[in-house]
Amino acid sequence: MLVVDDNKVIRQLIRVNLELEGFEVVTAADGAECLDVVQQVRPDVVTLDVVMPRLDGLRTAARLRSEPRTRDLPLVIVSACTQYEVENGLDIGVDAFLAKPFEPAELVQTVRQLIERERRGDGGEAEVGGGGDPDAEGEAGAGSGVATERAGRTGA
Repeated sequence: MLVVDDNKVIRQLIRVNLELEGFEVVTAADGAECLDVVQQVRPDVVTLDVVMPRLDGLRTAARLRSEPRTRDLPLVIVSACTQYEVENGLDIGVDAFLAKPFEPAELVQTVRQLIERERRGDGGEAEVGGGGDPDAEGEAGAGSGVATERAGRTGA
């Protein structure tokens, strides 16, 4: 797991909640550091804040999707996203959105589902997140606390 957020308290909160569930977690303070860290470790999932210095979360996601080595890496935006940011994230290929403030149990569930989907080799057909309406595309994420998965993800 790689947790990327410029707010140290949020980074630690996410890290602790995931470590309590048995995940090994590495952290980065912004998107530029994320790109460096992802070359050194092979995370199962990356969580990204949107608003960060140097390289924001959406631009980081786009860079990760553009590289063959990381293009299929599950990405979760954990941020207070606007509708515009959710739509851009879906276009880029973000797998799930979790609105701040988030429920730790929902974070853990989303991460587990993404890891399980990767292990099964699903092409992104399984719903990620608790209770979201997969037909209500874009409504989740903009402050609702519901994770939304992008549709049509293709595995390599």
